[in-house]
Amino acid sequence: MDCGMMRYNPAAWFVPAWWHGDGLTLSCSFDRLVKIGELYGVSRYAYTVFAFQGGKIMETKQILTDFYSNYDEDGRLRSRYGMVEFLTTMRYIEKYLKPGMRILEIGAGTGRYSHALAQKGYQVDAVELVEHNIEIFKQKTMPGENVTVRQGNAMDLSVLASDTYDITLLLGPMYHLFTKADQLRALAEAVRVTKKGGVIFAAYCGNEATMIQYCFGRGMLREERYRNLVDPVTFKASSDPAELFQLYRKEEIDELMENFRVERLHFVGSDLATNYMREQIENMEEEVYELYLKYHFSICERQDLVGASHHFLDISRKL
Repeated sequence: MDCGMMRYNPAAWFVPAWWHGDGLTLSCSFDRLVKIGELYGVSRYAYTVFAFQGGKIMETKQILTDFYSNYDEDGRLRSRYGMVEFLTTMRYIEKYLKPGMRILEIGAGTGRYSHALAQKGYQVDAVELVEHNIEIFKQKTMPGENVTVRQGNAMDLSVLASDTYDITLLLGPMYHLFTKADQLRALAEAVRVTKKGGVIFAAYCGNEATMIQYCFGRGMLREERYRNLVDPVTFKASSDPAELFQLYRKEEIDELMENFRVERLHFVGSDLATNYMREQIENMEEEVYELYLKYHFSICERQDLVGASHHFLDISRKL
């Protein structure tokens, strides 16, 4: 397989950084690239490969399929550091759960959240773009779960009726939408299918986490390619389908949400400081880890801190 570029992606944080073999086109297998990366202490799930076919990069859907086929997202959310994001998100969902509620998860992945909520007795409908994820989702479905999953695109939920769901989760699609028009389409669909008074949860990747941890922390701005992807004045990192993940600042999310009749309830740094100290989190004694979770929950809405989070959770009520 001809690899036009190999993207170094610290996938546990969903923040982009870029590596392209000093400008050379590499001809190698995915496993070969992983072996090279292991020399630098980068694990298998941190890689995705973009294959060029006839000089054209694969469609975004195929890129996402290849990425998630080689990446254990469910495992990330079950790790200690990943559990911080999962527990924070579930903590806020549970604030608004009431018996009999109907829930939609758009971009459900392998179903970590959908299954957790179905196991609590809620009716959950899930939509997922990548067939590989849908197969895993189905395999993980437990007897008695009131959950459905279908293949679909977050920007077109026309198969779903308006004003249907009490809670709508959009916890992945905004990571992979690179134009404002597409971002607005996905948000508009999430709002449309939610009942009046219902609650919408949307997740985003944060710009500053990349700048702090990778561009500066790992010295990636020393290379011209990386510098070209970062605005030298604003330090906003640019993204497109080839980079896989879109990065946001809170003011950009504010601007998007101004287009909808919603009331913001919370804006949360869902992992906040966690991924800056991932090794320490993984090695904490259980008592200290529980104390860290308590600390994290106490500060995750502090607006003087939230901008440095790797993931944001924006929670709104439909008016």
